[in-house]
Amino acid sequence: MLSNQTDAEVWKALCSGELLALGIFYDRYGSIVYRLALRMLGNTQEAEDLTQEIFMTLWRNHSYNPQRGSMNAYLTTLTRSRAIDRHRQMKSQRQLIEKWSRSEHTENWTNLMDKISFREIGDRVKEALNKLPTQQRQVLEKAYFDGLSQSEISQDLKIPLGTVKTYKRKGLIQLRQILKDLVESRW
Repeated sequence: MLSNQTDAEVWKALCSGELLALGIFYDRYGSIVYRLALRMLGNTQEAEDLTQEIFMTLWRNHSYNPQRGSMNAYLTTLTRSRAIDRHRQMKSQRQLIEKWSRSEHTENWTNLMDKISFREIGDRVKEALNKLPTQQRQVLEKAYFDGLSQSEISQDLKIPLGTVKTYKRKGLIQLRQILKDLVESRW
């Protein structure tokens, strides 16, 4: 039985395509990864997302080397590294929002031309959303217009969390491409 095997044996099974091995690693180390992610990120949704990302990385990349250390050490190091990356990304996003909020665009919000410009941008975004596949559009609308978390979207649409993340990522990439000229002219 695979669940009674050592980490090295379970790793070999995972590398040879046995998906059950991923479940065994999740059972063994999922709570450790989640608790570390939660402690570093301070947000349950972010910790859940990072935990899923860590185990998907383990499954897809096969980058673990049993000769370099234990699975526990590998997963905690990977979790710590990815959490630090997320902190940097969130800081960068906050700085961009702060920069934008200080810009002349928001200072002149009451200016009629700005109101018209923002309305035109809103119309362009709505048109771009309508060009997306239905599933991607639904996920983006629920995330950005309804304010739902990815877990809530998953429950609402009755689709797996990983699918929600995929639709969201692909939808944002397509929106950026559709609105490329608008994005480049504003920043």
